[in-house]
Formats: sequence, structure tokens, C-alpha cells
Amino acid sequence: MKNTRKAIIQDIKQLSELFDQYRLFYHKSSDIPAAEKFLTERINNKDSEIFVAEDEGKLVGFVQLYPLFSSTRMKRYWLLNDLYVNENYRGKGFSKMLIEEAKKTAKSTNASGILLETGKSNDIGNQLYPSCGFEIYDEVNFYEWTNN
Repeated sequence: MKNTRKAIIQDIKQLSELFDQYRLFYHKSSDIPAAEKFLTERINNKDSEIFVAEDEGKLVGFVQLYPLFSSTRMKRYWLLNDLYVNENYRGKGFSKMLIEEAKKTAKSTNASGILLETGKSNDIGNQLYPSCGFEIYDEVNFYEWTNN
């Protein structure tokens, strides 16, 4: 049975494996112990909202939202930072289910909305997000400064 729900600490083992797959997709090195630590901190510290997709009791995907705030709107926004579905479960509606969970969270917290970014070459994401009601906002330039 397909469903989505909020992640709990007991999900860490399976969730960390999915998170590692997600990081590998973005050309990062595999590090499941670090993933376990990172996700445990997020859940315990309530730094983010993590929702998981299940199929027959197995975790097959997740979405992670981080809180942001808009000074001009004087409201919360959510940053949809991570969305991943295991490749064996893609095309079965799990991504859309996870996005709907994100939207429910935005509504229940009276947030202005959800922000996200994806690569121009992410063909699947660039079809998925508009089909879920997201619009490209091209009126600003996006800049990044990193401390590496």
C-alpha cells in the first residue's frame, strides 16, 4: 500500500540509505554514517520537516523542507531542499504524493508558499514541478556564496 507520512527516528536506517542514494545522484561520495547523523540531528532538533513515501512498509522516497521567512511578506516560506524517490519506484506517483505533503505543511503552517531550485538539466524535475502547480520565477538572479 502506497502512503506518505512524517519521518520518525525509527526510520533513520532506511531513510539514510535513501538519502545516500540522493547524494550519489548529485555526485557526492557515499557516507551512510554521516547521513544517519545528519538526519538524526534534523529530526531531533526539529530543524526540518521530513516526509517519507512507503510502499508495502518499505521507504521508497522522501522530501525535506527547511523553514525560511519572508521579511516583506512577514510570513514563513518553506524551502523544498530535497526530493528523492528510489529509481525502482519512479513513475508511480510517489514524487507527487510527497509534494502534496509539502503543500499540506505549507497550508497548515500558514506559509506564503514553497520555494525550490533544480538544475536546468533536470528534465524530470522540470516537468514534475510545473505539473504540481509550481511556476518558474525568472524575475530575479540567483546568487550563491560558499565558504569552502
